Amino acid sequence: MAFLIGKKLGMTQVFADDGTVTPVTVIHAEPITVTQIRSLDKDRYEAVQYGYGKKKRKEHRVPATETKVGDKVDVSAFKTGDIVKVTGNAKGKGFQGAVKRHGFAGAPASHGHHHVLRHVGSIGQRFPQHTLKGTRMAGRMGGKQVTTRGLTVMSVDLEKNLLLLKGAVPGRAATWITIQNI
Repeated sequence: MAFLIGKKLGMTQVFADDGTVTPVTVIHAEPITVTQIRSLDKDRYEAVQYGYGKKKRKEHRVPATETKVGDKVDVSAFKTGDIVKVTGNAKGKGFQGAVKRHGFAGAPASHGHHHVLRHVGSIGQRFPQHTLKGTRMAGRMGGKQVTTRGLTVMSVDLEKNLLLLKGAVPGRAATWITIQNI
């Protein structure tokens, strides 16, 4: 199972010979190095620690088979046609109302309703006389970790360390994401 960490550069299009257009996300993925291997005997859990980037970021993952300290993983671990899953942080949208955050329909615009078009409506009942946990209301939206599964690798550029993935990837441009084979 291949694992890679990269930066989302943005989206573009790939044109096929038959004239079809495919939207792709461009990811710049520098090689990562295995810096440490955790074992059950010594550490009580199994994991592989990867180092990447100029700030020597570290990431712990479940160990892959036949991994040694000093091994490098780069975009050559993926090939055109591979199905991958990508994990990143979604764009933060700030404080949003219930209509945008949860897709509520809102109140009717006529028949006695006035200034309540985008309100939540009733948030409780007579018993237990308090608002229940998990009631969908206005609040902060986005900014959470999101995983998109089933993306296809359209192209791999070994010289520039670029991956082109079919479709959209979570997060804004220039954010760190992780790519894994399914």
